[in-house]
Amino acid sequence: MSGFHLRGVVLPDGEERDLWVVNGRVRTKLVPGAETIVDGGFLLPGMVDAHCHVGLGPNGGTTLDEAVEQAELDRDNGTLLIRDCGVPIDTRPLQERLDLPRIVRAGRHLSRPRRYIRHLGVELEDPSLLPAAVAEQAAYGDGWVKLVGDWIDRDLGDLAPLWPDEVLKEAIDVAHAAGAKVTAHTFGEDALPGLINAGIDCIEHGTGLTDATIAEMAARGTALVPTLINIELFPSIADGAEKYPAYAAHMRELHARVRHTVSSAVEAGVPVYAGTDAGGGIKHGRLVDEVIALHEAGMSREQALAAGSWAARSWLGWPGLTEGSPADLLVFADDPRDDLQVLRDPAMIMLRGRVVR
Repeated sequence: MSGFHLRGVVLPDGEERDLWVVNGRVRTKLVPGAETIVDGGFLLPGMVDAHCHVGLGPNGGTTLDEAVEQAELDRDNGTLLIRDCGVPIDTRPLQERLDLPRIVRAGRHLSRPRRYIRHLGVELEDPSLLPAAVAEQAAYGDGWVKLVGDWIDRDLGDLAPLWPDEVLKEAIDVAHAAGAKVTAHTFGEDALPGLINAGIDCIEHGTGLTDATIAEMAARGTALVPTLINIELFPSIADGAEKYPAYAAHMRELHARVRHTVSSAVEAGVPVYAGTDAGGGIKHGRLVDEVIALHEAGMSREQALAAGSWAARSWLGWPGLTEGSPADLLVFADDPRDDLQVLRDPAMIMLRGRVVR
């Protein structure tokens, strides 16, 4: 056997054509002797969870075996590329597994003592140490560094930024000089101007975005991964924060306006991508829920599909279904551009040129 042959409507261009797969790569010219395994349907570049934590569980870091189970669950639901957004364990052994999704690692969260979830990140007592810590994580990860931009300040009783603006600028410059990009967890409003003006590449959650910070992100091309299915936890977080009434009220207000916030970002031209925040309070394998939530928040079906597939792949430096690209793809009987629920039932999943389902 010389390889596989697939024929169907190839997304995003929507043209029916033939693809061949040889040695884990897509070919667009005839491969004699290839076995036809798909004849009809819709071929989609593998889906992307742009905010995921393989190796993180409700109680902190998992074992590697548990991390494998998480990655398998993501894969079996169509996620073939993951941008890790910080985990406390070393998941590089998972990258060597041919049966698991590709993982782009961000190393460990960079936070401050008592200003994030315990035991998850590297905690810096002195904020001036951030540039050096960013350099370390840039060397350890796969081109991304994760900052905690804001968290509850128990003295203030509400969300507040973790880092001075001048330190952020220096730290992000250090990452860029090392060829890495920087993203940051933010819930509230106050941390965003400093992060965006310092040149950050992406904002996670972004529930505190305003018209002004949205406009600045659009002008700079700063990406947003809103993790809408995780934002649904905000009311329960607020319910458990009776000691901090200002914080609880703030979290409820951020939750109430999140769809408008995301819709405004999309309308302004901010690049928006699908990410679940799986690994803590969110179960793995829920990327389709996030894609549907993006559509419900104002993206067209095709925009939401792109945010979880070909557009996200391009953003992370991975191609779609083109000559020589990795053969990571999904096959569907029906067109997911017409009904995003179709994404829940792939007829075939191919990863690295191997049929895994």
